[in-house]
Amino acid sequence: MISVDEAVQRIASAFTPLESETVGIDKAHGRVLAADAIAVLDQPPSPVSSMDGYAVRASDVTAPVNLRVIGSAPAGHPFAGTVGESETVRIFTGGVVPSGADSIVIQEDTEPNGDTVLFKVPAIGGRHIRVAGLDFKRGAVLASKGRRLTARDLSLLAAGDVAQVEVRRRPRIAVAATGDELSRPGEARKEGGIVASTGYSLAAMIEKWGGEPRDLGILPDTAEALAGLAAKAAGADAIVTIGGASVGDHDLVKSALAPHGFVLDFWRIALRPGKPLIFGKLGATPVLGLPGNPVSSLICAILFLRPAIAAMLGTDARTPLRTARISRDLAANDTRQDYIRARLEIRDGELWAEPFKVQDSSMLSVFAAADALVVRAPLAVAAKAGEKIDILALDDC
Repeated sequence: MISVDEAVQRIASAFTPLESETVGIDKAHGRVLAADAIAVLDQPPSPVSSMDGYAVRASDVTAPVNLRVIGSAPAGHPFAGTVGESETVRIFTGGVVPSGADSIVIQEDTEPNGDTVLFKVPAIGGRHIRVAGLDFKRGAVLASKGRRLTARDLSLLAAGDVAQVEVRRRPRIAVAATGDELSRPGEARKEGGIVASTGYSLAAMIEKWGGEPRDLGILPDTAEALAGLAAKAAGADAIVTIGGASVGDHDLVKSALAPHGFVLDFWRIALRPGKPLIFGKLGATPVLGLPGNPVSSLICAILFLRPAIAAMLGTDARTPLRTARISRDLAANDTRQDYIRARLEIRDGELWAEPFKVQDSSMLSVFAAADALVVRAPLAVAAKAGEKIDILALDDC
């Protein structure tokens, strides 16, 4: 058996960043940049007022003083003239500061009187003016290559007059469940059969990680069905199978796919849950064979498929570990890296993890209720309640 870290490294190294494509920023949420996004203009493009008031020359307003109003400058309608000695322009938030003016006096500190206005306080040079380029300047990198664009990023790009961005193509992940006992939700079940459940979570995870899931359906446990996998998955960047990763089924997968160019890399990892996991290539296409138990399958997807998709997108493939205090004693671990389902809570400003008492890898109810996986390294010594331990927060995945 190989370690989790070695398995992640071998899987991630089998993938390289995909080609890029250009999309409008209205379609760019969650996409990964393949090139820096560069500002086309200064923001703001011109000096603008941050308040409603009057644009003045600060040297004219020693207060109290009356100045003549020569125009107005609402947002989107700049004043075309120049502010001269003893003159002022009525201005509103977002209005372009007119030529000649170097300060804004807010309207609360003034008293209009016909075509003049009384200033009751002195003006301060530069007051209430947002200078051109205050937020960013033309040519600035607004979002760097490799960044997954957030909702906040989209507003920033729009403000920089960036209409389109170059992003990585979404990895196409073909997913096939295997098993004679499986049926879809709502379908008639075979005697002794179960509902195929893992694929729905897996598809959602793939989408969240930036991929494009492609459902190949449920394949029967026959060599003929597995032999047709290459044709069904044509055009995919990776193939994921659910089930068929135990010793006997592994031999079937290998013998069924070998004539079609399948080369096995490894198939056992020192972890719990999820020891039987297949990784290899079917021709040029990587194949990840997940265990059949639902929780084992989904935890393995987090540990191994997420880094594979990250490698294709050119993003960080490392597992995002945090620390928390454990709420009860944990026994010493054996030779397998353990991932224990747990709830999280904040106590006195600190993060605590409470493992579930039952950790059976078939129990989706426990996994759905979990907030994190407590990570126990191989041969980890016993941990006492209150000690700090590593966790993988599921919301981070």
